[in-house]
Amino acid sequence: MLAHMVRHNEWGQAIGPELPGFMAAPPPPRAAIPGDYVELEPLDPERHAPTLWHALEPLLPSHWTYLPYGPFASYGDFRDWLARDCTKDDPLFFAVIDRPTRDVVGLSSYLRIQPASGCIEVGHLNFSARLARRPGATEAMAAMMRRAFELGYRRYEWKCDALNAPSRAAALRLGFRFEGIFRQATVYKGRSRDTAWYSVIDRDWPALDRAYRAWLAPDNFDAEAKQRSRLTELTRTALAQTAVTQGSGGGSDARVELIPR
Repeated sequence: MLAHMVRHNEWGQAIGPELPGFMAAPPPPRAAIPGDYVELEPLDPERHAPTLWHALEPLLPSHWTYLPYGPFASYGDFRDWLARDCTKDDPLFFAVIDRPTRDVVGLSSYLRIQPASGCIEVGHLNFSARLARRPGATEAMAAMMRRAFELGYRRYEWKCDALNAPSRAAALRLGFRFEGIFRQATVYKGRSRDTAWYSVIDRDWPALDRAYRAWLAPDNFDAEAKQRSRLTELTRTALAQTAVTQGSGGGSDARVELIPR
């Protein structure tokens, strides 16, 4: 917490800043999130399962290493998992739709939704080869973050297995700040997991939003669809500017492959 924001109570103890007018954020609605490259639709297993399976089934078993489920032996098993575990309000799953083809090319979700404290997490990211490392992957992450902050959330979290190097690099590329490692935080697939924590807070968001919009702008890509400015550079600059005005710290690199987390 910034030193100038610390107050003291009548007993001389340091306490955090007051939040005048703060109200609990509403739960994120089960509603589509639009975009130029992709659109996110609330997951409907009956409608989305066939093309989502077609997109994810060819992926190697190693694709599922850092997810607590999968790979699935059959389409039936996959569809049953979607219907059983992916239709709740928390986690709230979205199908990522490729706009030109209307095919489902990935999954994402909000989870650990805490309206009273204004905290929400993004997770269950599972992007097919048609989406990973493409502008639509970044757009999907920016759009979900934008909705959360527009709803009034104060904190947007990213957590992953501390050994999942691609996911950690993707978080930093997107401008999340690293907060530390929770040792032996959970158990999944019969193994222990140390969890790496990252966040974006509402003070970071305006500058990051500008960085995302600049990176996704058509003129940032040449005739061969290669980026002119790297998102890492844009988010690092945005966070540095935030640090100057508000006293916060940095970001890092790597294309957003968005390996499952």
